[in-house]
Amino acid sequence: MMMIQKFTMGAPIATDAVVGEAAATDFARFPYAYRVENGQFIFSFTMAPDEIVYGLGEAPRGINKRGWVYQSYCSDDPFHTETKQSLYGAHNFLIHGERGIFIDFPARIRWDIGYTRADKAEITLYGTDFDIYLIEEKTPRDIVRAFRRLIGQSYIPPFWAFGYQQCRWSYHNADAVRSVIAQYDAADIPLDCVYLDIDYMERYKNFTVDEQAFPDFDRFVAEVRAQDIHLIPIIDAGVKQEDGYAVYEEGKEKGYYVKTADGSDFEGGVWPGIVGFPDFLRPEVRAWFGRQYRFLTDKGIEGFWNDMNEPAIFYSREGLRKALAAAADLQGQNLDLGKFFGLKDAFAGLSNSQEDYARMVHEIDGKPVSHQRVHNLYGACMTRAAGEYFEQAFGKEKILLFSRASIIGSHRCGGIWFGDNHSWWSHILLCLRMLPSVNMCGFLYCGADLGGFNENATADLVLRFLALGVFTPLMRNHSALGTRDQECYRFENTSDFRDVIQVRYRLIPYLYRTFRHAAENNDMIFRPLSFDYPDDVQARECETQLMLGEECMIAPVYEQNAGGRTVYLPEDMTFFRLSGSSVTAQPLSKGLHDVRVALNEVPLFIKKGKSVPLCPPASRTALLETDKTEWITG
Repeated sequence: MMMIQKFTMGAPIATDAVVGEAAATDFARFPYAYRVENGQFIFSFTMAPDEIVYGLGEAPRGINKRGWVYQSYCSDDPFHTETKQSLYGAHNFLIHGERGIFIDFPARIRWDIGYTRADKAEITLYGTDFDIYLIEEKTPRDIVRAFRRLIGQSYIPPFWAFGYQQCRWSYHNADAVRSVIAQYDAADIPLDCVYLDIDYMERYKNFTVDEQAFPDFDRFVAEVRAQDIHLIPIIDAGVKQEDGYAVYEEGKEKGYYVKTADGSDFEGGVWPGIVGFPDFLRPEVRAWFGRQYRFLTDKGIEGFWNDMNEPAIFYSREGLRKALAAAADLQGQNLDLGKFFGLKDAFAGLSNSQEDYARMVHEIDGKPVSHQRVHNLYGACMTRAAGEYFEQAFGKEKILLFSRASIIGSHRCGGIWFGDNHSWWSHILLCLRMLPSVNMCGFLYCGADLGGFNENATADLVLRFLALGVFTPLMRNHSALGTRDQECYRFENTSDFRDVIQVRYRLIPYLYRTFRHAAENNDMIFRPLSFDYPDDVQARECETQLMLGEECMIAPVYEQNAGGRTVYLPEDMTFFRLSGSSVTAQPLSKGLHDVRVALNEVPLFIKKGKSVPLCPPASRTALLETDKTEWITG
């Protein structure tokens, strides 16, 4: 029988992550060894040699979290290497044995999961005001379901948000967007969304449009909507400090920006220069900021991506002043080792400085609160500002919304993407391994920048990344300014890209149904094989394959120049190669198999006796004939 206990210490800051019931329990019954040192709460547990530890949502490394140190601290860091401890989200949920642990705490947490000592996990909270929820169930999947009931139903996007989406920093004007759409159509490659990165704005100001680059924006939005294409503009957290800019001036007049200890507005620099950071932790500020989206929804916009909301800070006025002063002091000197690297560090340390975060002050219930106590709430509250406005103004499932920074609770208002990854083969696996972990934490609408955001992609990398992205709810190709163009029509053998993306459109009815089922039943879309086959040693150790829904297993090719891969089948399955309208089937028995997968094929494994519907491919989700399905059966 499900049992959830709630242990409270101190006076926790309300995060609104939990919407379900739990039994308030005296801390004397807390089942872990713990101590309080230097204002930090530390608890630990011992792990059996073969024990798998799941969770932590968006995090580096593997599905099994053992053997590394992780930090819950929303971080603007585009170099997602194995050496990192945190990414953009802070998802404080962990499973070990027959217990789930959720720490409802918006400040930094350090998770040493067998790094210092292989058999010991030690968890450090940077504060002593928190709620800890313990969930007792027999299986990891049952723990997840109980936890998801506790935190509430996941966000469900509109149906068209399952179509293929194209983004690049940046399509600088309307003609560039028109060209993208026209070239996808000319190549007969399906497409549903094109994104507008920061250059659509007037000098990077939120809720503005550069009328020279995008003249008559309302008519332009209508023009592309007539082609069943959705434009998705970016919104950043910072509001440009500028006289005459109505959004900034209203926020300034009403005192809506994050302060410093002396009561002045904190001033940090991002894309437009110095900005004010709305204090999203205040309900009235969220309501005000949410209403600003109407500037774009009134023009026909139906989707948004929120960015830079960890919050990312390029520099602060105070930090820049100190760095420039240090440089001036060294002017004309012969710099030795210490002085040179001291100068270098002074400028390298300007971005996302802990000193700057420590200077930021929020208001909660009329009282000042240091940003470091609530850091992980900031981006989540920006998502909440938009999501609550959209639901109030348009109803549920009408507006696409996803964010870079997140915390458990914001899964009810929007999805997430996995941030500024790289065109690295290892990032195919990083994406795959995060999928079940973020699903555990309630984030179902999710995905990576397919092909990689940073660096130069190759055609085979993009194709293999897309073949995984066929199954992720958010299927978006995104790349950075200055990198190789990686729209699908840019490469030779364009038909290969058409074949892969048409598979996505054939699967959309199945994927959408699977998504809705997971959202409405507090379940997962993607699961580690060990969830379904806990007594199978090879399944327990497999981290390059995932279960999908109740019918399937996915196993992408993730190595360069590989014509296939080795796959472990924990039971008899049928291996399907899907390519455009082509379907080939190969029954396989339980065990290891070497499977061949061409660049224009999507591998899918269906369990014996299970079936998946395929509809005819179409150029847009609006044109899908979802009533005309054929079934493929394992």
